[in-house]
Amino acid sequence: MSHKTDPELRKRLKRAEGHLSSVVRMVDDGRDALAIAQQIQAVVRALEQAKRLLIHDHIDHHLVEASGAANEETRRLLAEFREITKYL
Repeated sequence: MSHKTDPELRKRLKRAEGHLSSVVRMVDDGRDALAIAQQIQAVVRALEQAKRLLIHDHIDHHLVEASGAANEETRRLLAEFREITKYL
């Protein structure tokens, strides 16, 4: 699967882009620093989720395909690798 045609990844990135634009407007409007910091954290979280989706997509489509994932041990190792990515 091509990343540029992955609708879920694109949707998440566009949502983060819109959210970031809103934060910039908050800064321009002189909004409260606490509110701005909270919204920046939400943007960061949205980007982290998009990154996780991209990495999981890569593992699921490219590593599984390359390995053939024919045996149980290979599938177990790939599942473990996918799971450890949550610590990125």
